[in-house]
Amino acid sequence: MKRDYLPLLLIPALAVVALPLVGSPASWVTLTVAGLAMGLMIFVMASGLTLTFGLMDVLNFGHGAFIAVGAFVAASVMLALGPWMQADSLWLNLAAFLPAILAAMAVSGALGLVFERVIVQPVYGQHLKQILVTTGGLIVAEQLLKVVWGPEQITLTRPTALRGAVLIGDIAIEKYRLLAVVIGLAVFAALALTLNRTRIGLLIRAGVENGEMVEALGYRIRRLFVGVFVVGSALAGLGGAMWGLYQETVTAAIGAQVIVLVFIVIIIGGLGSVGGCFVGALMVGLTANYVGFLAPKVALGSNILLMALVLLWRPQGLYPVAKR
Repeated sequence: MKRDYLPLLLIPALAVVALPLVGSPASWVTLTVAGLAMGLMIFVMASGLTLTFGLMDVLNFGHGAFIAVGAFVAASVMLALGPWMQADSLWLNLAAFLPAILAAMAVSGALGLVFERVIVQPVYGQHLKQILVTTGGLIVAEQLLKVVWGPEQITLTRPTALRGAVLIGDIAIEKYRLLAVVIGLAVFAALALTLNRTRIGLLIRAGVENGEMVEALGYRIRRLFVGVFVVGSALAGLGGAMWGLYQETVTAAIGAQVIVLVFIVIIIGGLGSVGGCFVGALMVGLTANYVGFLAPKVALGSNILLMALVLLWRPQGLYPVAKR
């Protein structure tokens, strides 16, 4: 099967075009790393949703609830372990950071299971109802977050080991952005290996292409659906925890704010495509940072313009999986 590498070239092309516009090579490198970090955090949040749509054909606008819950749970754990977060020891910092991430994934995954059973299951195959009920679920979740954690924003301070920047000559790269790049690449590698090298991945990809055939072969595609939904929710929680620490503040509206970028990414990438989601997320992150530096007033609409340009070129997205 011939591989399509053309969309991959958009990422270096975008960086090359931005270099003369930014002017300073040091600023360009800093913006590029910041864009990659932002893009990979968005990818972590979007990857579960693109799999959910590809496999289950579910338009889940409530995905932002899992992002927000992950951010709040992680914030609560990190605040509870505040002395370890502020310690000068890397190991104590990790002892606070890792449990916060794991707790965010566990709680978001459990919420995803309940959400799928109670809200999503009754509206399978009904896109309009899916949009309405999952959006309603997001609104209700946002209000419940205010009840549990209060209406005020939570301020987070990054672990001591993740503060500041790595200096390479005139180039300054924030340590936390480097960590975000590492985690994002690890998630992408894990998903790619699972989808392409394991039996469960084969079933997922087969289910995306033809779920009825998988059922006819004797596999319980329903359980696979639920498992993918839970994993996608857990990844949203991981992304929400990372995003909250990235912004150093957590509010009940964090999920609703990020979900717009998440949907832009999965539309650009091609619904159901993890690889397309990865490329689209990097493009969105780079565009947001370059345009935010060059023309802050138009930064908000830059990614919508990017999506429009990509869809004019490839209406199905960069790597469409199935025609819908």
